[in-house]
Amino acid sequence: MHGLDIARVRLFFSFTYKYVKYPCALMHWFLCMAELADEGMGMWVVESDLDEGKPLTTIIHLDTIVCAAHLLPVFKDGFVSRTLSFADTLDEFRTFYVNKYIDHHAFEIAF
Repeated sequence: MHGLDIARVRLFFSFTYKYVKYPCALMHWFLCMAELADEGMGMWVVESDLDEGKPLTTIIHLDTIVCAAHLLPVFKDGFVSRTLSFADTLDEFRTFYVNKYIDHHAFEIAF
């Protein structure tokens, strides 16, 4: 994806050090599952990056975020619960497509 990484913002915060304010974000990272986009869908497949079963997280400066990514769950066999809310999707699924068709900028930047 042209050297870009996919991450989920878990928390926005800032701190001040020596009178300089630093806007930051706590990020949960995703890994690309292949060297190329999925041949059938034409989109990259990413999976939660885990460290001993827990999400790999780091803190980054807000200036390093390029643009938002739209993640679509990769559905497996079976049914999805009727009680599943859109707000829980990133927690309930582990593998996602990075939707390059969401807007012009995502298509041009990441693909």
